[in-house]
Amino acid sequence: MKQLALTLAPAPAPALANFFPGHNSELLALLRNLVAGRDVERSIYLWGDAGSGRSHLLRATIAALNAAGLVCAQVSRGDPIPAPSADLRAVAVDDVETLDARNQRAFFNLYNQLRERAGIVLAAGNAPPARLKLRPELVTRLGWGLVYQVQALSDDEKAQALKRHAASRSFDLPDGVIDYLLRHLSRDLPSLMSVLDALDRYSLEVKRPITLPLLKELLRPEDYDSR
Repeated sequence: MKQLALTLAPAPAPALANFFPGHNSELLALLRNLVAGRDVERSIYLWGDAGSGRSHLLRATIAALNAAGLVCAQVSRGDPIPAPSADLRAVAVDDVETLDARNQRAFFNLYNQLRERAGIVLAAGNAPPARLKLRPELVTRLGWGLVYQVQALSDDEKAQALKRHAASRSFDLPDGVIDYLLRHLSRDLPSLMSVLDALDRYSLEVKRPITLPLLKELLRPEDYDSR
């Protein structure tokens, strides 16, 4: 049952509303203005370390644009760049540093066509444009718009985000549980929140409050086959 609780606790879908900004408040406001159709730069490149939240923001923004009625394309690592079309209004390309030569050419052409039609181009990578080992003309395009470094959350900011998430699910989160999560589990925020959701369900199932012993009980692998 505990293993099932963890298996059935996928990370929440990326959304601008569930992104804890930390030092990225200006960037989050910019992306919200973009979704709202306000007059902002329509070419935005995000970079940062793994786990900084750059992919979350990319996917959240393209999902919000799609929900607003725009025809959008989301390109994840390994996906082909879509062909230009009259209907396509926005594209988000993640992990640009992994694009092969063919996809680099395709992205360059798509970028130019979308920019000519006042479309939206979002991209993310692990380094600023000047440090990307891509075709020079594509590097130039990625630097044409706004370039933001996504700042990873500190442990204190992650703790605040976890407490806010717990409050949204109407339960208190002891400091000891937060400390254990940050020291012993995957440190990316979506994974941590997924464990919190599983812990909340397990607490309701066994009718016991959320405590550090309950978390350790949930995570104890030797108990998986005994229930």
